[in-house]
Amino acid sequence: MVERRIELDRRYQRKKKMHKLKAKLIAAPAGPDREKILEKIKRISPWWTEASLKPVAPEAPKAEAEAAKEPKKPKAPPKPKPEKKA
Repeated sequence: MVERRIELDRRYQRKKKMHKLKAKLIAAPAGPDREKILEKIKRISPWWTEASLKPVAPEAPKAEAEAAKEPKKPKAPPKPKPEKKA
């Protein structure tokens, strides 16, 4: 089971790294910086193509900040339970 855990950890780390690199690639202007990012992505995932690049969603904290601005509806009080007949 230890080997499986190591494989999973490696996969999760690779996904996080790819996510960061794709976000940098979208923001990078054409030039040597963009080429370096592409080289790193190709090293991690050789079959990845730039055509498959989709805009990366913004980080979760921004979504949480928007949700914090909206007031939550108060919950309705619980309904009283009917009394049991003897």
